[in-house]
Amino acid sequence: MSGHSHPGDGALPNDEQTSTFSIVAYDIESGDLGIGVQSKYFSVGPVVPWAEAGVGAIATQAFVNVSYGPRGLLLLKEGLPVEEVIERLTGDDEGKDRRQLGIVDARGNAASYTGPNCTYWAGGLVGEGYAVQGNILEGEGVVDSMVVAFESAPGELAERLMAALEAGEKAGGDARGRQSASLLVVRYGAGRAGYGDRYIDLRVDDHKSPIVELRRLLNLHYSNGFVNRSHSLMDEEKNEEAMEIALKAVILSPESDIAHLALCRAYYVNGAKAKAVEEFQLAAGLNNKILFTVNRSDRWKFILEEEDFGLVER
Repeated sequence: MSGHSHPGDGALPNDEQTSTFSIVAYDIESGDLGIGVQSKYFSVGPVVPWAEAGVGAIATQAFVNVSYGPRGLLLLKEGLPVEEVIERLTGDDEGKDRRQLGIVDARGNAASYTGPNCTYWAGGLVGEGYAVQGNILEGEGVVDSMVVAFESAPGELAERLMAALEAGEKAGGDARGRQSASLLVVRYGAGRAGYGDRYIDLRVDDHKSPIVELRRLLNLHYSNGFVNRSHSLMDEEKNEEAMEIALKAVILSPESDIAHLALCRAYYVNGAKAKAVEEFQLAAGLNNKILFTVNRSDRWKFILEEEDFGLVER
């Protein structure tokens, strides 16, 4: 692990300064590449994180130069080492002394750059398959905590990135406060309906607790996946397994009407009608237009036909 920090010039941050802490990382098992970021900056998601499956992941921040993202990915595609990519990006940039950059390639090589005039505290740490960096932080303990959390967290890359962000916030985070956050993970063919590589692309543009909200969105992402899995299992008549998966969906996202609706179906096909009715009532309470969904598929035929669900006139 390597790291560095700079005391900065003491200048007050301005509107262009993306006061930020971030992590870019590669997962050797899945090939996933991703970025987690939080900032006292409106809508950080379109600005800091850049990634492409099989290429790399980049976080560009501080006195932000957004072009570092797409240009950096192009240089990685050309096969340049991460250190050389940073040299190319910063070399003729007049504002480089106030920039910050984290980069990892699709082989896990990582590097971090902090310009000498980034506002204190600013610095970064590099380890195997990741780079953590931040500016205008409460102190170096923020990046230290992020490293510990990332290296020790279980689960897939998105979970480990999320753990790093949560640890950074707990350690003090951004000295100016908090406003927005983003989590981006790319994977070959993992975009919607198999198009594109955006496996997870979550953004919190303006929130009092952006990392807490980002965690809620990530849980909802996983919950939706469990919902789809549970329905597939029921279609295959693997009903007990489907119920276990639907329960996980509800636990992860108790405010999701589609999770409760999936659990309703799972209870019903497993012979637990009373619990199915209860779950349907919860789903309907969360979404007063739930009948549109129920009327669209034969999956929900039992709700329309069974008096206990309250839709059949007695």
